[in-house]
Amino acid sequence: ERDRPLMSWINLGEVHYVIRRAAGEDAAIETIRDLRDRIDVRLPDEAQILTAARITADTPMAYADAFAVGLALDSDAEVWTGDPEILVDGAPWRWRDLRQ
Repeated sequence: ERDRPLMSWINLGEVHYVIRRAAGEDAAIETIRDLRDRIDVRLPDEAQILTAARITADTPMAYADAFAVGLALDSDAEVWTGDPEILVDGAPWRWRDLRQ
């Protein structure tokens, strides 16, 4: 369970809208269903929402990206991304650049 990937529902919602725009609602729903079988999806609580707000206030980053970062910090996990807003040298969170 410790090695199972984590994702915030906020970020899973982003996956849904991107796929819906590209391939339609059925593809988006199927992708969400498949991902839920493979990852641990977390619904943010009040503390995580405020953590994301603080991250966004202190770092030039989209609010939704801050949920991924906040979850990683809370879980002592590494963020796997290609998003340059998250790939910040010297950041207090760990990240892996998937663009390479």
